[in-house]
Amino acid sequence: QLQLKESGGGSVQAGGSLSLSCTGYRKDVNYCMGWFRQAPGREREGVATIDRDDDKYYVDSVKGRFAISEDNARRNILLQMNNLKPEDTAMYYCVASIGYCQRWYVRGDGSDFEEWGQGIQVTVSS
Repeated sequence: QLQLKESGGGSVQAGGSLSLSCTGYRKDVNYCMGWFRQAPGREREGVATIDRDDDKYYVDSVKGRFAISEDNARRNILLQMNNLKPEDTAMYYCVASIGYCQRWYVRGDGSDFEEWGQGIQVTVSS
C-alpha cells in the first residue's frame, strides 16, 4: 500500500497559478498516477493522469491550463495549474492505480484508482 502525500495547495486569485506535488509512489512498479478533485456539493471528478509511457490525459475543463508531469529526480508527480478559475476550487487528491492509464480513467469517478492521498485544498477567489 502506498502512502501518497500531496503538497503545494493554497489560495490564489483567478488567473493565478499553483503547483501541486505528490510523493510516496513506487517507481519500480508501473503505476497510472493522477489527480482527482472534489468541491463541496459536487461530485468527484478527474483532472489529469500520467503513466510510465508518459501518456497524459486531461479532463476537458482543464485542457490548456493544467499540465501533469513526473519529476524523476525528486520522485514527484506534479500538477502545474495556470489561469486558475473559481470553479477550480476543490480538494485535490493524488491517486494511483497499478498498470497503464486508460483514457477513460480521467473521466471516471475515481473507482479505477486503488490508492488515494489525503488531499490538499486549492481555493481560487474571483
